[in-house]
Amino acid sequence: MRYAYNFKDTLIYGKILSDDFVFTYRDYDAGYDVSWGRNEEMRVTHSLFRNCERLDLIWNNVVISSGDSINYMQIRSFNLLITFNPSDIVRIDGRVNLNFVKKDNVWKISRWLDESNF
Repeated sequence: MRYAYNFKDTLIYGKILSDDFVFTYRDYDAGYDVSWGRNEEMRVTHSLFRNCERLDLIWNNVVISSGDSINYMQIRSFNLLITFNPSDIVRIDGRVNLNFVKKDNVWKISRWLDESNF
């Protein structure tokens, strides 16, 4: 994922998402959670990659992890710096709750729950 973000590569990004992928984040202004599937995630990520000059994603400490040989869950903190242009820089610090599933001997993200305050 770090490679996909740092090089703004949607082909690599798409390979790490399962077919039934779901992304969820909290819309604090509206007061409810928003979710979408893999196709919308690819559109949103493509737009982000295309409209920024630079992305710097840093994964930090793993807070919780558990799982077995088919399913795995990990909560960890991250820092994301999005540079749209030199005068428009957004910094997001938060946590992500990821569920992984192993299919055909390859781990893919099946659920991404964004726990940041952005």
